[in-house]
Amino acid sequence: MNSSSYIGITTMKPYCRVLTSCRNSSIFKFPSSKSNHFIADNSSKFQSKLIHSRRFHCCSAQILGKKCGINSNRRAFRFSDPNWGQIRVYRSCSGAHGGRRGVLVISNVASDFRKHSTSVESHVNEKGFESIYINGGLNVKPLVIERIERGHVEEESGLEFKDPDVNFDHSEGLNKEKVEREVPEIEKEAWRLLRSAVVDYCGNPVGTVAANDPGDKQPLNYDQVFIRDFVPSALAFLLKGEGEIVKNFLLHTLQLQSWEKTVDCYSPGQGLMPASFKVRTVPLDGGNGAFEEVLDPDFGESAIGRVAPVDSGLWWIILLRAYGKITGDYALQERVDVQTGIRLILNLCLTDGFDMFPSLLVTDGSCMIDRRMGIHGHPLEIQALFYSALRCSREMLTVNDGTKNLVRAINNRLSALSFHIREYYWVDMKKINEIYRYKTEEYSTDAINKFNIYPDQIPTWLVDWIPDQGGYLIGNLQPAHMDFRFFTLGNLWSIISSLGTAKQNEGILNLIEAKWDDLVAHMPLKICYPALENEEWRIITGSDPKNTPWSYHNGGSWPTLLWQFTLACIKMGRPELARKAVALAEERLSVDHWPEYYDTRNGRFIGKQSRLYQTWTIAGFLTSKMLLENPEMASLLAWEEDYELLEICVCALSKTGRKKCSRSAARSQIPVQ
Repeated sequence: MNSSSYIGITTMKPYCRVLTSCRNSSIFKFPSSKSNHFIADNSSKFQSKLIHSRRFHCCSAQILGKKCGINSNRRAFRFSDPNWGQIRVYRSCSGAHGGRRGVLVISNVASDFRKHSTSVESHVNEKGFESIYINGGLNVKPLVIERIERGHVEEESGLEFKDPDVNFDHSEGLNKEKVEREVPEIEKEAWRLLRSAVVDYCGNPVGTVAANDPGDKQPLNYDQVFIRDFVPSALAFLLKGEGEIVKNFLLHTLQLQSWEKTVDCYSPGQGLMPASFKVRTVPLDGGNGAFEEVLDPDFGESAIGRVAPVDSGLWWIILLRAYGKITGDYALQERVDVQTGIRLILNLCLTDGFDMFPSLLVTDGSCMIDRRMGIHGHPLEIQALFYSALRCSREMLTVNDGTKNLVRAINNRLSALSFHIREYYWVDMKKINEIYRYKTEEYSTDAINKFNIYPDQIPTWLVDWIPDQGGYLIGNLQPAHMDFRFFTLGNLWSIISSLGTAKQNEGILNLIEAKWDDLVAHMPLKICYPALENEEWRIITGSDPKNTPWSYHNGGSWPTLLWQFTLACIKMGRPELARKAVALAEERLSVDHWPEYYDTRNGRFIGKQSRLYQTWTIAGFLTSKMLLENPEMASLLAWEEDYELLEICVCALSKTGRKKCSRSAARSQIPVQ
């Protein structure tokens, strides 16, 4: 059987305009009444240029968006305001597999972050962000291939070629087993549901809704695209070879980063990424049945408790690296606007404050656990994601005079954070016994009980629960307070990112295996263990009716954690644990209509307020299956120990009086091949 490759090239010429914010255009740092022209060169393999005329004016609207004309067959964006200039977009589409491959116009909003300087760097590339990218540029005649003839092969509107030196029949035979693998019905259903959750914007896929439950009459914000929720969907598409939706998502959310964000007359830092966004349809002025679409982001001003999503920017950086690793398209992360977006997030995270610790200080509800659950302070989940984002940024940042101070700050923070978490968050039987014998009220530079932890804080359940072999990283650490609850996501990401030592990472999996009935039981995996109950629940959660004991964030079982568990197991050479968990989930997820979470101590009931057809439940299952089938892909998403970080120590030992730095002790736990 002959095998050929096809490349079809077609073009479209929709019009597109940019609607700016509109209380004030000063964030763009150029006058509102002038037309501005920029030329940007992309440092990728294929050079891209754009001469883009953009007009800004003041208006009464509070939404910043991009709109295109829409017809009944295809979503696109348009503007009702005749004063806006037009941008022609030339798209190329691949007809080989019916998929879409396109060029996306991204309007980059210049950010005045000079007024938000930090100790990392006073001015971050002051000239670099006022750039806009488009492949091919404007005023370029669209390329249409009517007929290509090669040898005896002729195709209309496409390219067909076959290298005579390559035996395609033989190559096909090598992959025959994989090609003819019978796809289970549950996977077919999962892919069908995942694709039905895709959201289009300007005719391009840009994300997936949080849940697509047809029986849900009040979706609240579950019909929005969440940054953290989209990550497993993105990985599923990337592992499937479909990177367009992920690229679009990364670029559109990058645009939202620089929007004006105000709650009660106060604006957070410019690096903040939204928790979610929604594509809203608005009737077009003038009637005639026409309408327009706008992106409407939520930075926390609409969230329960009005909490800023600290983890969104961290997840965005992690996903950006994963996109490059899997697709090989590193040009995206090299773009000036993307580089600036990374720096804005890092500046927000690395800003000096009053804290004495290298861990990030956050309020309650600032991550996946987005309700009051007593995780304010320095929760492990945020620290693990922060560490991962720093390592990603260290790989992706272009090193030059404008970034060298930032890179130095990243290295110092990575070193200090890894030491802090490994030294003070880790508990096993030996460590708990040490805490049990702590002396308190120590006032000296060489105190053993540095955080003044009182031994009576050790909960009674922990004494009998901790296994002889294994341990874990506690949920939180503050002065005179250790949260001994086991938080699954933070521990799994500590393994994936090598935040813990090799010995600690192995110990975490040993504990999960030893306490399988508590942490996995009938449905993987508990978001935290144990649940807050009785008076503790009333005080810490404020009697939250959604976070009752063994429900939702308070000890509920979340199937979406399955993909992270799978990734951690593969990294540590324990795929059998992941297969066991996936098999449990496979028995119930489809039958139960893909719930968001499960309730009860053993995960037997569908959550009392759980949405069905939850997208990250579906995507987490698919990603786990694909990682187990292709375990070599796990190495692209995880990190090994960085030996250079172990050599970096910013401790001034002679000044602090510390007798010993644990860098050498930490490195001694890493097996050398």
